[in-house]
Amino acid sequence: MSEAPTPILELVRVRKEFALQGSLAARMLGLARRVIALDDVSLAIREGEVLGLVGESGSGKSTLAHAIVRLTNLTSGAIRYRGQDITRLRSADLGGLRGRIQLVFQDSHSSLNPRKNVAQALQDPLRLCGVPAPARRNRAAELLSRVGLDAAFLDRYPHELSGGQRQRVGIARALAMSPDLLIADEPVSSLDVSLQAQILNLLIDLRRQLGLTIIFISHDLAVVNNISTRVGVMYAGRIVEIGEPAEVLKAPAHPYTAALLASIPAGLDGRARGRPPVLGEPPDPAHLPPGCRFVTRCPRAMAVCRDEYPRTTLLSQTHEAECHLLAS
Repeated sequence: MSEAPTPILELVRVRKEFALQGSLAARMLGLARRVIALDDVSLAIREGEVLGLVGESGSGKSTLAHAIVRLTNLTSGAIRYRGQDITRLRSADLGGLRGRIQLVFQDSHSSLNPRKNVAQALQDPLRLCGVPAPARRNRAAELLSRVGLDAAFLDRYPHELSGGQRQRVGIARALAMSPDLLIADEPVSSLDVSLQAQILNLLIDLRRQLGLTIIFISHDLAVVNNISTRVGVMYAGRIVEIGEPAEVLKAPAHPYTAALLASIPAGLDGRARGRPPVLGEPPDPAHLPPGCRFVTRCPRAMAVCRDEYPRTTLLSQTHEAECHLLAS
């Protein structure tokens, strides 16, 4: 029996804490409050899949993205890219890695330099990739064509572009490095519905044409359902449920996932739900409860939920969740 292929990306018990600004004495004594943004996250991402990460603001999705591309360093745990531990690579060794893993930012306006036109924005990464200067403009035009824009956009500046056009330029800039893993951090959240569909279809086409692996981050379950081959639900720094879309979004096992689905005005099947959003507020990341993180908002919470964090329950070969209800 052959061994399973090495995941393109693997997270092993990843934890990230941020120190809050406190008094000088508190910082010197190590007494400053610390916020837990990622808490013991383990995850394997297979080559060619689209992993949708969904959750409320503050759940840790963007911190996870930034940790993968080493914009922030972990407190503990490891991240492996194609089997290589990249957690503590020196800055000098990060150039090649960042070429293979590219991040598309949420705010397409602030992620583009207003003083540079589209040609300059695209030619900068091409220069880093060693593309000769005479060939860069033609290559930039090819990148624009791949994302559905013609060469006339090369001489435009960000303020001359619509939100959807800026996001396409941001995707083209990421593709300039010829990545095999693309992390899209809320790439359609600021766009209207018609433009969202266009960008989603573009990412789906690029995945098929280029063999990309994509981590797609969103707070919108309907959007995630339309693009993902697997869905992970994050809450208070943890992945509380993960599986195929038909499992997670059609038959949710975790009460938080169920509450998110119930709060959609028109559900994934198009039927009106009319239920209120998830009640209450997420826990303070500087004072997380000892048990289940969702205990203060869960309508089905039990006594054990307040004292013990639930173990992971495997519901199928592809579907698992962290909830005491599944073990009872």
